[in-house]
Amino acid sequence: MADMFGVDDGENMPMPEMLYFLAQIVGATDLPVSHDVERGYGAMPGNVECTCNAVVAAGAIGVNMEDSLPDGSLRDLDGQSARYAAARSGMDTACTGTWLNARTDIFAAMGAAEVEAKIEAVAQRSEAYKDAGADSLFVPFLRDLEIIEKVCASSVLPVNIMRIVGGPSIADYAAKGVARISHGPTPRKALMDALKTLAKSLYGG
Repeated sequence: MADMFGVDDGENMPMPEMLYFLAQIVGATDLPVSHDVERGYGAMPGNVECTCNAVVAAGAIGVNMEDSLPDGSLRDLDGQSARYAAARSGMDTACTGTWLNARTDIFAAMGAAEVEAKIEAVAQRSEAYKDAGADSLFVPFLRDLEIIEKVCASSVLPVNIMRIVGGPSIADYAAKGVARISHGPTPRKALMDALKTLAKSLYGG
């Protein structure tokens, strides 16, 4: 939605517009809608609670929220757990039975650290986030099925993986223990690439 609005990703889309477009999407489909609130739109857990309450009140049945800071580093575990607890509270106040998908950017933030250290961090964060009220753990940007299997085995929460073009099949993911698949910006990128191809065929270039 940020791209459609002409702004960069990263909470640059004003919340009123974000909520307006979310409500339009909810009203246009019979499918349940999950919404990405990025870092929660606010510095404090209370801000996160308000954001997630408003998103569910707008009609979303799920919220995705990440645990990294704008510079790409991970927010400290206790601080992020408090934010997920606040998100859970805000969502439950608006509607019970909603789904909180806790995204962790461990593999990007920990950079050159050993894989086993990253897996250990996944285990620690999944347990803390579950205690805070999360329903699943989203670990994006992984392709290696061996690593994905270790991630799934280490997490006390069901694991959500983002499928990347050229990556493993959904069946391969499922066989390694993945419970939930996201596609991120891939469908929209494919649509825009098709539009560019059509424009070139009509106007050259």
